[in-house]
Amino acid sequence: ETNSGMPGWHGLGFLPALTTLSLVLSHCSAPAPGCPPLGLESLRVSDSQLEASSSQSFGLGPHRGRLNIQSGLEDGDLYDGAWCAEEQDTEPWFQVDARHPTRFSGIITQGRNSVWRYDWVTSYKVQFSNDSQTWWGSRNRSSGTDAVFPANSDPETPVLNLLPEPQVARFIRLLPQKWLQGGTSCLRAEILACPISDPNDLFPKAPELESSDPLDFRHHNYKAMRKLMKEVNEKCPNITRIYSIGKSHQGLKLYVMEMSDQPGEHELGEPEVRYVAGMHGNEALGRELVLLLMQFLCHEFLRGDPRVTRLLTETRIHLLPSMNPDGYETAFRRGSELVGWAEGRWNHQGIDLNHNFADLNTPLWEAEDDGLVPDTVPNHHLPLPAYYTLPNATVAPETRAVIEWMKRIPFVLSANLHGGELVVSYPFDMTRTPWAARELTPTPDDSVFRWLSTVYAGTNRAMQDPDRRPCHNQDFSLHGNIINGADWHTVPGSMNDFSYLHTNCFEITVELSCDKFPHENELPQEWENNKDALLTYLEQVRMGITGVVRDKDTELGIADAVIAVDGINHDVTTAWGGDYWRLLTPGDYMVTASAEGYHTATRSCRVPFEEGPVPCNFHLTKTPKQRLRELLAAGAKVPPDLRRRLERLRGQKH
Repeated sequence: ETNSGMPGWHGLGFLPALTTLSLVLSHCSAPAPGCPPLGLESLRVSDSQLEASSSQSFGLGPHRGRLNIQSGLEDGDLYDGAWCAEEQDTEPWFQVDARHPTRFSGIITQGRNSVWRYDWVTSYKVQFSNDSQTWWGSRNRSSGTDAVFPANSDPETPVLNLLPEPQVARFIRLLPQKWLQGGTSCLRAEILACPISDPNDLFPKAPELESSDPLDFRHHNYKAMRKLMKEVNEKCPNITRIYSIGKSHQGLKLYVMEMSDQPGEHELGEPEVRYVAGMHGNEALGRELVLLLMQFLCHEFLRGDPRVTRLLTETRIHLLPSMNPDGYETAFRRGSELVGWAEGRWNHQGIDLNHNFADLNTPLWEAEDDGLVPDTVPNHHLPLPAYYTLPNATVAPETRAVIEWMKRIPFVLSANLHGGELVVSYPFDMTRTPWAARELTPTPDDSVFRWLSTVYAGTNRAMQDPDRRPCHNQDFSLHGNIINGADWHTVPGSMNDFSYLHTNCFEITVELSCDKFPHENELPQEWENNKDALLTYLEQVRMGITGVVRDKDTELGIADAVIAVDGINHDVTTAWGGDYWRLLTPGDYMVTASAEGYHTATRSCRVPFEEGPVPCNFHLTKTPKQRLRELLAAGAKVPPDLRRRLERLRGQKH
């Protein structure tokens, strides 16, 4: 099958095609580094484009030979972590059909991802074809012999080999020469390839990755990110404000872009929402989507787009593009294709920030088991455990900064943007059974969280693609592309659970893409995949009820009043002006407002299917004891009616 002679278009019968190819080859003879990935990792290359000489099993078939693909936990399951040839296959090969003439410039390989086995290829040759029948090889420039490329020395580190001469062809084939002794020929790969023009239109054109929005579609390191945020602020000074919530372990500031018609202040009755990206530094897509979103909101506001204008006048939006800037800088230096699955994930101290928040789940569930919730132990705003506040506690500066940020601003809604999968997960993230690796563990607000998750998943183009295949080892499309976090895998100390139990904020995690660090040329398509979902999710802050809890006598707002909804064992509290927001799905609810020194008040509030939020205000009357305290503190005499009422109360008590 191997043919080292001249390439040809066998089976097509078109002489012009051969002439065109010869012209293209002569024109492209110079090295062309910098070609983008063909799309094995991002799944732009479909399973039908991948073939192999043999496979050990379906789970180790050629469709699994994708860079950074992750295996399942079961040995030999349908979703294993590489393509692996049969052991008796002495001349294995792995083949990719680009479907149209393409300039191949390089190959990236990894070994097998597995918790059970070690397998990787240590060297390979490369061949090319236009018809999958006649092949020619990549040659060394000096000797003219077939080039043998060094491959992997461990299963996870990506290894890049640039071709001595870029080659234009439709097919590329990797031929493993040697592999780990005692193992089998297993690999994961990405192909670097530049599209070329086809003057005779013999092949269907490759789909273009583009967006009509005039945005900066590239990866931004820390310096470039600061510059971009400054440019947005200067372009839209009336609706933007940049502030820092703290510093990373290496001293990089955690910058936030605030977008609102009154930046810098909390307006009474206006909800606060946030997007947090880059918690894991190598999951770069969320960072770029947040930067694209701030550009888009600025641009569309200046154009007078009614949807964006309403969003910015009725909501205060906070965008944190990089919670872990130290980790991102590490990943950025390696580059989008070579950073691997884990490098840059943690902060500079080696801490996984999504396991670093205080575990408030355990004390709450223990109190519930003892029947102490909510009468003795509250079901909301749980305090930080004593161990977590100690000076030597293992708490990252990035985590502390975000916690203080949560305390300063009365956030209502949030999404935590991650990468490496296509699914939306919602709290609880930690299993209630301590030893369970996964277990359905819903919150009391499960219906709200499922709705929020469905809104994002249902408006995300990639998640709604009926033809897409699973990223790694689970097919989330079978369940609407949403999952309870604990039912996926337990995460103690997650930001989602902490937000729900320590603040008023409802937060979900969005896994944006199979590829954690997509190439720059894929950012326009990823923006189009997520643009409407990002906007629609922000608009969900309008669902449910909102209002102000006021003192009946003074009309002043009451801070820290508790809003309890009958039948839902989770309360929220008012902000310092007395305003509150309670996310609820449509239905009729009995809502109670209570505050220290006041009589409680209960009223019925209906949440319709139409867009809200529904006003649900309260006026609370001071208790006699509270009125007496205030009068005595002011040096006034007690009114006769209040004195008589206090005497009656004392008599009832005795």
